[in-house]
Amino acid sequence: MSVEEAVPVTPRRRPAGDPVKALLHRHRALCEQAVDPLEIAAGLEAHGLTDRTAARFRHRDVFSLAEELYARTPRGDAPPGPARPARTAAPPAMRRLGYALLPGALALGVSAAGVAWAGPVAVAAVAAALVWPGRTAGGRFPGLAHLLAALAVGWATYRHGAVLAVALALAVLPGYLAAAGYAALARRRLAGSRALEEFAAGARPLFLGALTLFTAAAAGAAALAGAPLAEAVPLAVLLFLTRLLLSHGARGAHRRPVAAALALALVPAAAAAAAAAAGLLVLAVLALSRASAHAPVGDDRP
Repeated sequence: MSVEEAVPVTPRRRPAGDPVKALLHRHRALCEQAVDPLEIAAGLEAHGLTDRTAARFRHRDVFSLAEELYARTPRGDAPPGPARPARTAAPPAMRRLGYALLPGALALGVSAAGVAWAGPVAVAAVAAALVWPGRTAGGRFPGLAHLLAALAVGWATYRHGAVLAVALALAVLPGYLAAAGYAALARRRLAGSRALEEFAAGARPLFLGALTLFTAAAAGAAALAGAPLAEAVPLAVLLFLTRLLLSHGARGAHRRPVAAALALALVPAAAAAAAAAAGLLVLAVLALSRASAHAPVGDDRP
């Protein structure tokens, strides 16, 4: 009896099913609504897929997997819907720039006029600037975070004077410009990336550069308004990070830590705002390095 006859040969088992087809079925809505593979890649990352797990679907990275999902998503069978009007980016951008100019102009005006209610007006202008044009990616600003931000600014103004609120109002414009520039550069980086790790490695310096520029601008605004730097700059940075995390937050995942940081800023201690900003900075470095934070989906605003 030969060895071949004694030992039965079991055929090599092929993987059952099509894993990419199963993934397409699981994320059908995401794939059908996406306008390009980048949206699918960001959505997959938001659901926990990484470049390593993409190997289970026989792809080297999430971007390659997203390209196959996009290519395999049926689109021609559905009747064409109403044509979307072409977006005109210039008027909304100019309008949002005007909104960013208003808080500083209003705060400077009432402060120069010497009116008694200059502080409350500046506080209201700063709090309103967080809502508009700094709404979240979902189109709505969480009420709790808005309330806590207004309380933090109002409490700091009560303790340090109206000049602090004026300094924060002046910092709204550079905050808008830094956030808009960072969002544009991050999306350009996303479009040129081929792996999630590659995007994260390039996104962190962009974020830290935008934060450094804003911090310098906030210090200049505090000096112009005559506000104490040690109180004005940490609170301005806290509000800037709040704006970025809420406008780039995936499905509101960042709302609780943002609310916790703003609540910490209400503690009547000199280092409270600085500690809150430092904690939020750690979250921002991690969260804003994800591709899903910069996916060009919906009507997101910087």
